[in-house]
Amino acid sequence: MQIFRDVPSLRAGIAALRAAGGRIAMVPTMGALHAGHMALIADAARRAEHVVVSIFVNPTQFGPNEDLDAYPRREAQDGAMLEAAGVAALWVPGVDAMYPEGFASKIHVTGVSDGLEGAWRPGHFDGVATVVAKLFGQVRPDIACFGEKDYQQLAVIRQMVRDLDLGIRIVGVPTMRDTDGLALSSRNAYLQPAERAKAVALPETLVIAGEGINAGEDVPAVLAWSTRYLLDSGFDSVDYVALCDAQSMAPMTRLDRPARLLIAARIGGTRLIDNLAINP
Repeated sequence: MQIFRDVPSLRAGIAALRAAGGRIAMVPTMGALHAGHMALIADAARRAEHVVVSIFVNPTQFGPNEDLDAYPRREAQDGAMLEAAGVAALWVPGVDAMYPEGFASKIHVTGVSDGLEGAWRPGHFDGVATVVAKLFGQVRPDIACFGEKDYQQLAVIRQMVRDLDLGIRIVGVPTMRDTDGLALSSRNAYLQPAERAKAVALPETLVIAGEGINAGEDVPAVLAWSTRYLLDSGFDSVDYVALCDAQSMAPMTRLDRPARLLIAARIGGTRLIDNLAINP
């Protein structure tokens, strides 16, 4: 596996992969890799001859009170995992490479970014869209794989790629879960043991609420029940429980087209998000 830390050497490495023939699939990450990331990489490897992974903890997608400084960084361990997985190239840019002095551009994707995470984390999706656009411009992949756990992020990236005619196939990979159903996330490491035990109420809520909606129960009533259930189960607060159109992310009050049930809730000092596909 080749490791690149500056754009010129990355460009040369990508050119060599292109010369060898075959497609390039990219998996953008912020590191602290776990089984969920490795599932993305395995999916990418099934779709392309060369897999390129990026690790960059992007400061522009963190809010002023969020965990940028505390976000786990473990490049050596991550690199060993990627090497074992047969990744062709690892792109590890520094902040100066991504946002050099004088950098003044920003991508804002309207509509799909407006509610949910966009409302609770102002500017977050501008940071995501901008950094992903830069990564795509640097690597120029044919395919890019993203986890469905961050479903609104996936919707934002799909919209951006369509709007800008980037010609990259965006693949959503189903959420990987622990044995108790909790979605795998780098932030799960922040949970204390007692909090971890209570956190399983989040996927439980998705399953129960999803069954109710599919059975024809009143959607606003199910969403209200979900909030109460999470709080009664030990969550400290619930940012949102919403049923949204699977493509536009517009809120829905009845199930008449493919949808996503999305939740964000806080337990201790950790904010967890999860979602579930709901189809009529």
